[in-house]
Order: sequence, then structure tokens, then C-alpha cells
Amino acid sequence: MLWSLQLLELQNAFRKISQAKLWLVAPVDCSRGRSEGKLEQISKKRVLKHFMTRKGRSLLFLQLCIIYSAGAPEAPVSAPRSLVWGPGLRAGVVLPVRYFYLQAVNSEGQNLTRSPPGQTLFKVVIKSLSPKELVRIHVPKPLDRNDGTFLMRYRMYETVSEGLKIEVLYGDEHVAQSPYILKGPLYHEYCECPEEDPQAWQKTLSCPTKEPQIAKDFASFSSINLQQMLNEVPKRFGDERGAIVHYTILNNRVYRRSLGKYTDFKMFSDEILLSLARKVLLPYIEFYINLGDWPLEHRKVNETPGPLPIISWCGSFDSRDVILPTYDITHSTLEAMRGVTNDLLSIQGNTGPSWINKTEKAFFRGRDSREERLQLVQLSKENPELLDAGITGYFFFQEKEKELGKAKLIGFFDFFKYKYQVNVDGTVAAYRYPYLMLGDSLVLKQDSTYYEHFYVALKPWKHYVPIKRNLSDLLEKVKWAKENDEEAKKIAKEGQLAARELLQPHRVYCYYYRVLQKYAERQSSRPEIRDGMELVPQPDDNTPLCQCHREGPFRDEL
Repeated sequence: MLWSLQLLELQNAFRKISQAKLWLVAPVDCSRGRSEGKLEQISKKRVLKHFMTRKGRSLLFLQLCIIYSAGAPEAPVSAPRSLVWGPGLRAGVVLPVRYFYLQAVNSEGQNLTRSPPGQTLFKVVIKSLSPKELVRIHVPKPLDRNDGTFLMRYRMYETVSEGLKIEVLYGDEHVAQSPYILKGPLYHEYCECPEEDPQAWQKTLSCPTKEPQIAKDFASFSSINLQQMLNEVPKRFGDERGAIVHYTILNNRVYRRSLGKYTDFKMFSDEILLSLARKVLLPYIEFYINLGDWPLEHRKVNETPGPLPIISWCGSFDSRDVILPTYDITHSTLEAMRGVTNDLLSIQGNTGPSWINKTEKAFFRGRDSREERLQLVQLSKENPELLDAGITGYFFFQEKEKELGKAKLIGFFDFFKYKYQVNVDGTVAAYRYPYLMLGDSLVLKQDSTYYEHFYVALKPWKHYVPIKRNLSDLLEKVKWAKENDEEAKKIAKEGQLAARELLQPHRVYCYYYRVLQKYAERQSSRPEIRDGMELVPQPDDNTPLCQCHREGPFRDEL
């Protein structure tokens, strides 16, 4: 009877505020009459579902307060107290897309943990310091990261000689220390003007002093014999099925030759090496990049002959390859705000509904590149209340399409409508993983022998929830997440924060340079331009403003 009366009261409340466009729900201490948790914007339909499905079926134990527009709002944003920081506020940080961050702070000095209601009033205006200097700069709207922080981006298409004035505004009011003055010159992505002091360049980018994965990778190689590499690599890995590209970098010029039939992906290694060469003076170096999926070097350190330092995009526990950030990460970084829509920055402003509004299911879409992915679909068919999984393209297991069906493609941003994301290996490590971690869903990660360059910094049950290789505990882990919502949310947030730190675009450049530096330090002889190598030219730059102001010739010795 009590439940019926309370339900009737709730239904009456729905009718009374049916015109309200926004509901905010927060844990409340009714005896004190104030909210004890952060406000959450949710739909009326989900409020009803929330009330109807909680344990005990009784509103007496639900300490929730429905507040609509007439309720007391959070303290307003304070433009002067808000915080602005990041590499895009330093003139010397040359990136395809420059970026910086903003933390909204209220008038009481507290960081906002949710976005201010309505459309954001934050905006960025960038102008040349000299009215005589007209430059093309693309400045999109700020990316709202749904936690009180915003990501500001801009892409320069010309070099600025005098400098830039960056205004960060909340309405018409300057934010933090705005305007920010960046004294020129500021070079755009395709301006070839490398910093001749690599230490100064790394300091400008705030590169980490240590990278654990790099130290681990080079532990097997105290010395690198280039003649041995020249003799062995083509024979072992460069046959007609090979996917090896042999590079030499001298005087910041990139030379290469292909070893094997499957080397089309050299366009990705070319573009990041050329981009790096435009920014900093590179060491003299001769090395081999594996463009295939699988790591190649499986010799043990104590074997004779020992392992060779092949550079790959993916590592494994039973191989000795040196790992670089994947071609997917580097290409999306280079083409951000231009040739791609999913990149390390854009994903942060497209993470779907707030946690309470996400669909409480695990989600997966992908190709049939591993048998466990087919198992996912079968589990989904048997447990649709826990899992929504589908194969979008069949290549390896075409005979399974009729049995399992083919799912429609879905935009990656729409993945984050679901609370839990299942990450299952493809042929090797699933290259979607960094993008899933940058979202705000909980990642359920399959145990794997494969890894990317940043995995070493992530811990199970802190940054993600591990699932067994054979997926036998997947449903159990989904149920755990549903029953432990706050803990699941905490792990999702910790993972997101770690990914935001590890996967900043400027750190990708830092990582590449550090690998080349460590490799070059171990070379026992001078790199050479070998027979069959060709120069990889820098892209044509047809813009008139690309004059390099740096002085001093390139060195001509090791």
C-alpha cells in the first residue's frame, strides 16, 4: 500500500513538471535539505527506471532529490578563477594541432566537476600580433570533456613571424591570465625548421624524463651492430612475404628501401619521421621498421646469435621488438582536424551521455579478426540484457556470417552510449584500446600477450577491469560492474585520466624521439645510405610564410 501511494505521488510529480527540460538528480540528505553529491542531468524516463529497479522497491531508501530549473544551481563559473594550461600556450611547441586545457572554477574557488548547464560560454579567439600579418588558423569550438574541463584546439596553416594573441573568454570576460601572448616566430606543421638542440626541444615539450617501456625494450640491446643487421634482417624478415622497411636518417634527411612485398604502410612511418625531422635535429641512425601486425624477433637474449632490435608497432611477451606508438595513433595525430574525425583529442569531447545516462550493457563492434570476437556475439545472443556485440565485417571466418549475422556499422563516438566497453584483441592488440580508454565508459580488457607502448603504465582494477583470455568470466564481470556502480565509475575515471596523460599528442613525439635517441646511442658504427635507398622528400609547402629563423648548419658528424 505504501509503495502504491509513493508511486502515485511520483506520477503526480511527473505531471506537474512535465514541461521541465532539465532534471538534475543528486544524492541528498533530506534532514539537512541539501545535496551531498554532484548534480547529474538525466532524462525523466531514466529517473522512473532508476526508481523502479532499485533494490527493495522502496522509495524510502532512495536518498535522491529531483530538482528542476527552479532549484538552487551550483555557484556560477568565475572566469578569473578558472585555470588555463597546456602545450598550445608555448610558442616553441610545434604540433599538427596545438592544444591546451581549461578547468572551470566557480566563484567559491571550487573546480566544477560537471559542465555548466546549457551551451558553453567558453570560447577562444586567436589573432596575429601584427595587423599586417594575415594568417590562416582554424579554431573550432572548445571540446567539453563533461567533467568541468575543456580542451581547446587550433591548427595553423601558415607560420606567424610576430606572434599570436590568444584570448580565452567566458562570455565577454577573460579567463585566468588571458590574453596569452605567444611571441614569434610560430611555425606551422609543414614548415621545415628543426630545433638544433634536442635537449632544449624536449624541455620545451615537457617530455618525460623516463619511459619505462623504452627502458625495458632496450635492456636486451647494449650494442647494435649495424653490419650484423644488414646481413641478417633481409634474410630473416625481408622475403616476398615480408613487411620491413630499412631506414637511414642523415643530416635530418630520411632515406629508405623496402624489404618484402607488403610495405604499403610505409606511408605511415614516412609521415611521422618526416614530421619529427621538421621539428628537431635527429640523430644519425640506421634501423628497420616492421610494418606487419605481429612482432618479429623471438630470439632469446642468451641465444647465439642474439636478438635483433627490430622496431614494431606492437609488442608481445615472447618477442624482443622495440615498440613505437602505432601507425593509427600517429596518423590520427598528424591528420587531426583535417583528414580524420577520431583522434586523441576529438574523442575527449565526444564521450556520450553522462555515466548515469549510459545504457547498462557491455558493448562491442568490430571485424572477425579473432575467434573470441565470434564468442562475444554468441554470448550477446544468449545474454542480450548484459551484452550487445556484433561483427561488422567477415574476412577470417566468412562461414560464420550466416550463423551470427552481420551488425551495422556504428560511429565510434556512439560506442560511449554504453557503460561498459569490451576490448578484445584483433590479429594483435586492438588498436581501438587507446580511444576506448579516453572515453568515460568502463573498459573490460581481455588478458593478452600483446601490448602497445603505453600499456606498461596501466594497472588492472585501477584503470580497467581484466577479463580472461577465453572470456569465461566476461558476464560475471559485467554483473559485478552493474552491482558495484560507484566502483566501476571510479575505475573508468582513473583509466580515462591515465589515458589523457599518457596519450597527449606531444608525448607521442617525445616517445618517437626517445626511441631513436636510445637506438642511436647503441650503434657501434656509422649509419650509411645503403644501395637501393631513396630519399623520402618532405611534402611541398606552397604557403609563402615558412621562413626558418633558426641559425647554424646541420652537423656532418656522428
